Amino acid sequence: MSATTGNDIFDVNPYEANAGLSVLESEVLWEYAKLAQHIKLLTVRTKELSEQPDQKLVARLRVLERKMGLVLTLFKASVWGVINEQEAVKVSGQYADNAI
Repeated sequence: MSATTGNDIFDVNPYEANAGLSVLESEVLWEYAKLAQHIKLLTVRTKELSEQPDQKLVARLRVLERKMGLVLTLFKASVWGVINEQEAVKVSGQYADNAI
């Protein structure tokens, strides 16, 4: 196998000139080499993301967090409104019964 850099593996089959391999074998080994390089690149990118957060993603999540806070506040207000409305109906029903 010749010395190739990580990006050369996608352009040049390093197993092609090996006399001990058939064409099919060299193609299969090349596909495995490309797959291994993809996994290495994925590992590097995953490590980069885990070491420092993606600033665009953090900003978008902060916007979402504020919106969810607003939704929670509105939900609590709605529940409070329904509870107060039910109590008002009970109280007005008691006054109606007492008036008769």
